[in-house]
This record gives sequence, structure tokens and C-alpha cells, in this order.
Amino acid sequence: MRILTVNAGSTGLKLHVVENGESTRVEELVVADAVGHRVVHGGERFVAPVAITDEVEKAIDALSTIAPLHNEPALAAIRRARQELPDVPHVAVFDTAFHAGMPYRASTYAVPGRWRDEWKVRRYGFHGLSVQWVSEQVRVPRLVVCHLGGGCSITAVLDGRSIDTTMGFSPLEGVPMATRSGSVDPGALLYVQREHGLTLDELDHALHRESGLLGLGGSSDPRELAGTPALDVYAYRIAAAVGAMAVALGGLDALAFTGGVGEGSADVRERVTALVRFLGDFEVQVVPAREELVIAREVERVLGA
Repeated sequence: MRILTVNAGSTGLKLHVVENGESTRVEELVVADAVGHRVVHGGERFVAPVAITDEVEKAIDALSTIAPLHNEPALAAIRRARQELPDVPHVAVFDTAFHAGMPYRASTYAVPGRWRDEWKVRRYGFHGLSVQWVSEQVRVPRLVVCHLGGGCSITAVLDGRSIDTTMGFSPLEGVPMATRSGSVDPGALLYVQREHGLTLDELDHALHRESGLLGLGGSSDPRELAGTPALDVYAYRIAAAVGAMAVALGGLDALAFTGGVGEGSADVRERVTALVRFLGDFEVQVVPAREELVIAREVERVLGA
């Protein structure tokens, strides 16, 4: 099959044509046998790829409030592609699906039961397509994957399965990112609302678009922050997360870096690796992200090709 993959992330839109296991970057929507869309948040409902219908589109829209930097552009891309390519099947492939089997101890928040049972507040995990690809390239029992880019997450992969990850209910939890805060004491969020009058929209904007490396050092690009305290905080938090994932795995056989920063910044990789060398003898690998190949494979599976 000739499959067009549409990857609308927090930092832009990437389009590829995948055919016979090879991918080609394209700049616009092109004719294909099917279209595969990366969707970041699938919630509890979507734990596997699914053919897109109007009902599925509405369900993805409903999750946009949890992942506004991702589901909103993905939804816009889906609507445009379905309009311009109406005669071919469209399939949604979800980042959260790879993490759907995380154990209870990793997926559960210590919050009131109603939050968990009725409101489905739990840890979902993200970057699943990227982590899945890396785990297929680095075949060791105990693997930690650092996906570092506009968004950043650290995942523990045991025998090819996700057993813990730093992102949780939304792609905001975890380590600092380009413009996202990562984990912050909930008490601090209550404080800035109560004492300084931030509205929910202002708080949402600050945490998603004014924090992370940008908030720490005035730039979202680690290359511009070399030698600054901002990069120290960034690398330290990532390394601490690697240590936590090693706890989940009971050790570490390999540490893999992927994503724009993970692949492109030797400085970040060296800083993180140096901080976790106490974990013992493990290999370090850099794996180029190839989410489009995972998307295309899942599309073929859904369509029975």
C-alpha cells in the first residue's frame, strides 16, 4: 500500500509517503491508498488504532482539552485530509496506546476514587509511537528511552512493553520541555491562582507555552543554553527520571535517545549519561525517530492489507 502519514505535533506538521517499508518526506497532502494520522491522546477508549469516522473525530475533539498542543492540530489535519482525500480510508494511530498496558502501580494517581473511576484521571503516557519504534531497534530486556524534543518523556520498556513513563494524564507531566513545565507541585499552582489571581486560561497558557527551557533560560533551544543553569536543570531532571525508570526495570541494559534534541544534542546526551553512570554498565544509543513507519504499519493492520 501507498500510505500517507500525517504527524501533527506540538512543533509542526510532518507528512510522509510510506511504500514498501520506505518513507519519503512530502510537503503537502498527496494521493495515497490510505492515510494514517498520529493522534497523541486516545484516553481510555482508544487503546488500538481505529478507522476514523465522524464519531471518532468527535471523541478525539473531546480529548483536546487534555492535550491542546497536540489533539487540536491533529484534529485540524484530520478534517483537512478527510475533506481533500474523501475516497480513501483514514486511520487514527494513538500515542497513548503503547502505554495502555502499564501496571496499576505506574498508571494510578493517589487521588479520590471518584477522580479515577468516574473522571478517568490516570496516567496515560505519550510518545508511544516513538518509543515503540526505538524499542524495536534496541532489543534489550531493560531499556530506557529518552524522547527529547519539543516535548520530552522518559519511558521504561521491559521486554518490549512500556511499564512506566514520565508523562501522565496529559503531555504536561514529567521532565521540563521546550516550553512546557513538566511536573510542578500542585500546591504552587493553587498558590498562583489564589494569591496572584491567574485564571485557568492564563495558567494553562503559562504551563504549556511559557515554561520549560523557555521559562528557565529565555530560549526553547538547548543549543542556545549551553553552560547555563537552565541546561543544568534540564539535564538533571532528565537524568533523575532515567534513574526512576531504572527502578521500574530493576536495572538498565541500554539508554536510548531519540527526538530532535535527543538525536541532535551531544551535549545533552553526555550530560544525562554522565549523571546516571552509577547505574552500571549499559549501552547508549541514538535512534532516529521514524514514527511514520509505525503509523503505516498500524494502518495496514487495521485495513487488513
